[in-house]
Amino acid sequence: MPIINRIAEYQQELTAWRRHLHQHPELAFEEHETARFVVEKLESLGVDEIATGLGGTGVVATIRAGSSDRRIGLRADMDALPIREATGLPYASKFDGKMHACGHDGHTTMLLGAARYLAETRNFDGTVHLIFQPAEEGHGGGRRMVEEGLFAKFPVQEVFGMHNWPSLELGRFAMCRDRCMAASDEVRVTIKGRGCHAAMPHRGRDPIPAALLITQAFQSIVAREIDPLDLAVISITQIHAGDTYNVVPETAFLDGTVRTYREATRHLIRDRMAAIVDGIARAQGLEATLDYRDGYPPTVNTAREAELGADTAAEIVGEERVDREPEPVMGAEDFAYMLNERPGSYIWLGNGAVDDRQGLHSPYYDFNDEAIGYGVSYWAKLVERLMPRQN
Repeated sequence: MPIINRIAEYQQELTAWRRHLHQHPELAFEEHETARFVVEKLESLGVDEIATGLGGTGVVATIRAGSSDRRIGLRADMDALPIREATGLPYASKFDGKMHACGHDGHTTMLLGAARYLAETRNFDGTVHLIFQPAEEGHGGGRRMVEEGLFAKFPVQEVFGMHNWPSLELGRFAMCRDRCMAASDEVRVTIKGRGCHAAMPHRGRDPIPAALLITQAFQSIVAREIDPLDLAVISITQIHAGDTYNVVPETAFLDGTVRTYREATRHLIRDRMAAIVDGIARAQGLEATLDYRDGYPPTVNTAREAELGADTAAEIVGEERVDREPEPVMGAEDFAYMLNERPGSYIWLGNGAVDDRQGLHSPYYDFNDEAIGYGVSYWAKLVERLMPRQN
């Protein structure tokens, strides 16, 4: 069956909600107005309970039906990115330098749509906790909610997440059977030399050649020390040194990211990076340090919940429009912290971008409002599948 008819009737109103959120983006842990908007809508929809403040600005709504002790969690993220919007849309961001460039406005709206349908129909037997999470974009809002007792306060047997995917056609879903998104770590290398006049480099210790050698040597780790069947990425994305053209600087900095799936690979890369930094610095008479900061863990679906989610998606759009074996990606997602605590799965929803400029984290990105009905129908059918009403 396609989008649930009752949900299709919400389309205009849900679109208005989504565009309101798009106009009013808030960054990580600053989602105060977004949380107020969510609470206001939840109160009007007649959910059973609303809790606020978990994880700073997080919101958890509870809807119950029947008498079963079955409990599941559905999660959406709420935060925006520090990007200046370039879409030119009539509902573009009102805040310069802040933008919903990853579709969290759509995710929040779809979970609100699910709250409306589930509170209205109560066509299930159990308890649903709707988790509106702050600070997914690099600040670990999911981790903070877990650490502050999310699953102790709102017990669930399983937890589920969803993210729009611009490269996936509208009306399609993709569900990985196990590993889905990578671990994401941050790296900073600080190289200290001795500054001098650029015309007399022999009187100093130039950190810039060492920075370039270290950057090149890092690439050999993946190319020559990681199993080709494993997945790993090392990307140095920033090099900073000096302030003017005629002075050899005293210090150079490298910043970047490491993406992996296996913990052993993560440790190997960390150790080899440290050895490379130390060895090249010593060889050039410099001092250097590696600051390696563990970030999000890998996002890994559990097999049963992945199959249940894919089956649910197929019920909505047909089996031929559900990819059950998509390639994992090296992006990261802090829903991983919830999956580390409970079985669950994370599904990709087609957003149907027309060109590569409209990808995630692009200033030209916009969530496709036509995807809302598919996402809300997925949440609704998933709850009804996992907790069928007893006659």
